[in-house]
Amino acid sequence: MYEMLFAFVNAVVPLAQDTGAAAEPAIPASAAAALAVGLAALGAGYAERGIGSAAIGAIAEDESLFGTGLIMTVLPETLVILALVVVFIVG
Repeated sequence: MYEMLFAFVNAVVPLAQDTGAAAEPAIPASAAAALAVGLAALGAGYAERGIGSAAIGAIAEDESLFGTGLIMTVLPETLVILALVVVFIVG
């Protein structure tokens, strides 16, 4: 997993050359915000994968756990909501 992240960073971030000009970011702020939302959604989906299957198993055994399972399934989506807040702050 980390190898893919390092490869992405090495491909996106060019080596800074000493040209005397003001340094510019490698990617614009809007692209960085979009990347943040995309990675947050990827992380939330990865978390929901295990939580959803565990919640279904718990609900199959005891129907009174429906509310808890629903809350635990929706909880990782707050990560994406916070990432969207960052987009509106940056943009």
